[in-house]
Amino acid sequence: MTTYMKIFEERISGLAKGVDETVDSWFLMSSPAPVVAVVLVYLAFVLKIGPEYMKNRKPMDLKRIMVFYNAFQVCYSIWMCRTSFKESNVMASILSKKCEINRTREQNLALYSGAWFYFFSKIIDLLDTTFFVLRKKNNQVSFLHVYHHTITVLFSWGYLKYAPGEQGVIIGILNSGVHIIMYFYYMVAAMGPQYQKYLWWKKYMTSIQLIQFVLILGYMLTVGAKGCNMPKTLTFFFVGNTIIFLYLFGNFYRKTYNKNKTIDANGNAMSSGGRSMNLAQSALRAAGGMGCMPMPTKNKIHNIHNNNNNSDYKPYIDLNNNNVKPLKME
Repeated sequence: MTTYMKIFEERISGLAKGVDETVDSWFLMSSPAPVVAVVLVYLAFVLKIGPEYMKNRKPMDLKRIMVFYNAFQVCYSIWMCRTSFKESNVMASILSKKCEINRTREQNLALYSGAWFYFFSKIIDLLDTTFFVLRKKNNQVSFLHVYHHTITVLFSWGYLKYAPGEQGVIIGILNSGVHIIMYFYYMVAAMGPQYQKYLWWKKYMTSIQLIQFVLILGYMLTVGAKGCNMPKTLTFFFVGNTIIFLYLFGNFYRKTYNKNKTIDANGNAMSSGGRSMNLAQSALRAAGGMGCMPMPTKNKIHNIHNNNNNSDYKPYIDLNNNNVKPLKME
């Protein structure tokens, strides 16, 4: 038993040692234990504790917090994009024949520092799901959502700890660019129903995410084909995880946006069951999957459609609760 305990302690000690002692001294980077604890607490709250706590309570009104949070995320993502371009010399890496870049110790630490801020942004992103739970939007706590947030936290930590390389810079820039658009959308949506007329481009956010994954996959395959001096294990993991994301996000896009293809005589979309929906209702239904709007029930959509025919009102979703209310048209 003593021998097995010694081996176990040696393995744990080995996991605590990364590629750079300075990185090991940073917040949450000393060993896998802190980040694993964060992820476990997150999963316990969003899957069990949070829903149970909110079960017999009203959805929390987090409008102001949501506006501030999403505005912060937009600014943070802009800063990360700017810093990555400035510190990484990423274009030289892409254009060089063997992707080789010689760095000084100070330049490496600057690169590692950027990677740490990217990792910490993934910790902050866990609040997305937390807000869903507190606002009782449990239909949005999907496998895709939880898997995406969990794996990005663990992977960004492992990347910085054990195998920081140029591959991560490209992914960080692309992902931060997508987050600028995504959190800007969420910020406007959280500001209230009067701004919903500006959110017609919700569908294209998923398209942008899919393009991001295609670009990442293409870059990783290029890195492998060129024989770049980068960690091959990291490249293989990037490729595998990107393919999983492509499948999951592609499946979400197909299920969410390709259902309403039939058009009736009045130009309204027809669902797979033949029920007519106007453009606003179709957009609201499509927006229910990953954004910050809840999915209205069939009865709510049907009642609103009947109650507002030939009137000066149109339906909108109240972002601070689960109700669909009429909004007077301008």
